[in-house]
Amino acid sequence: MPDFQDRAKPQWSFLQRHGLLFVCTSPLVANAIGSLFNVLYNRNQIFPILSDAQRIRFDDCVLWFNVLIYPIAVLCFVLPLVWVRPVYRDLLARNPVSTDLLRRAQRVVVNLPWWFLLVASLGWLSCIPVFITSLYVLPEPLLGVVIAHLVTSFLIAAMIAVTHSFFAVELAIQHALFPVVFSSEDPTIETMPASVPGIIPLNITLRGVLWTVSSVVSPVISLVLILLLPDDENLAPWFAVAVGVVAIAFGFATSWMLGKLVVRPVQQLRRAASEVEAGNLDIHIDLLCADEFGHLINSFNSMVEGLRQREHLQQTFGRHVGQEAARQIIRQGDQLTGREQVITVMFVDVRNFTQYSSNHSPSEVVSALNVFFREAVECVESHGGMVNKFLGDGFMAIFGVGANTQRHAQDAVDSAMALRACVQQSTSLFHDAGWDDLQIGIGINTGPAVVGSIGSPKRQEYTAIGDTVNVAARVEAATKLAGHNLLITESTKSALVDASAWIPLPPQLVKGKDQPLRLFAPKNGS
Repeated sequence: MPDFQDRAKPQWSFLQRHGLLFVCTSPLVANAIGSLFNVLYNRNQIFPILSDAQRIRFDDCVLWFNVLIYPIAVLCFVLPLVWVRPVYRDLLARNPVSTDLLRRAQRVVVNLPWWFLLVASLGWLSCIPVFITSLYVLPEPLLGVVIAHLVTSFLIAAMIAVTHSFFAVELAIQHALFPVVFSSEDPTIETMPASVPGIIPLNITLRGVLWTVSSVVSPVISLVLILLLPDDENLAPWFAVAVGVVAIAFGFATSWMLGKLVVRPVQQLRRAASEVEAGNLDIHIDLLCADEFGHLINSFNSMVEGLRQREHLQQTFGRHVGQEAARQIIRQGDQLTGREQVITVMFVDVRNFTQYSSNHSPSEVVSALNVFFREAVECVESHGGMVNKFLGDGFMAIFGVGANTQRHAQDAVDSAMALRACVQQSTSLFHDAGWDDLQIGIGINTGPAVVGSIGSPKRQEYTAIGDTVNVAARVEAATKLAGHNLLITESTKSALVDASAWIPLPPQLVKGKDQPLRLFAPKNGS
């Protein structure tokens, strides 16, 4: 119960707990600077060329905008956040939220930057016709230079405020709201902002256009308009300097925000790709984006999940057929083909298995065999071989398939030696399994065989077929009569690095062969 409560009540960050407030206040700085520029420009450039009646009307317009229009614009911007607030609070508390309501809330949150762009643009640009019209209806004639100054003032202020605020709102939403709104564990609820139906994502091209407008186009147009318009008070240079300073400051600010929105996903994708390249498939990118990066991150995570499942499947598959066999099967595909090659085959059999089985329960027999097979598989695979199949109380191993094709006969013999030593040194393990007198027989043969998948399209087996395999099995059976627990054929001996370590035995007749086989045993005992 405590663990469940810990998962049900996560510790949200301060930013996420107050995410709606953070989003509401994110455009304040840019709009405040835009308003300050607008007020200074109006007072110093426009007021000196207005009549007394026009000044009074201008002040009235400013008053009505501050009292009526601007609050309406703020209210319009806040309304979606007010609607989202109950859902957001339930999500913070991990209270159940209906599927339809949560989907609507996700759609509203993702589209908030566009909603702000629309509201802020209408709020700022509506000043131009309203102020011009209110001054035009007065008896005094409205000079063309006044109209030009008004357009310049509000256009510059709008470009300063709206474009930078757009990035601020988007960044605030991504960091504060997305982790909460897209935290549902319901599989029917979308957890990636870029995949929410009905959204208008900001692609990289549009984001670049907005960045260009805010950092390049806006300052250049502002400076050109200031320098071209008449300037009775000779204040144009000061405003040009002010616009330049603001442009530089906002350029750095926009670049920083753009870096958070663009460079950060690229860096995370690059680091994650490097981890996958290094073999780490436990990587997962948790960054939530509503643009192309969101789709890219989602596709990357899906790709890694697919690789992880494939790796798990290959590991599971490899535990049944051997890792090298699994790699060969995957490389070969569904083709029922094989290729002839020279390999070394080793058969291993457990002695007195029937007697042991008659005195122990099936579960005890299986446990004892698993102890032996665990050690045996390690000996085989550590020497480059693959355990091709388990044969009840024994197994068949192949050497020379895959990357190891040069000294497979020597590897097979080394593996057999290591397995014999392991059986002799692991008496305590077999004692615990109830098999104190466990003994084995090993037969090894080298020669050509067809290696690959055989069977039907519905059921296949990866194995080796040929006389070389049959002879290896007969050699293992001959160990019972020859008095040695390890025998090799002449073809295997001729491929060894040190053939002098083996002594010849009298030729042995084996089943299926007309001529006796020349077999060899190690000098260092049975």
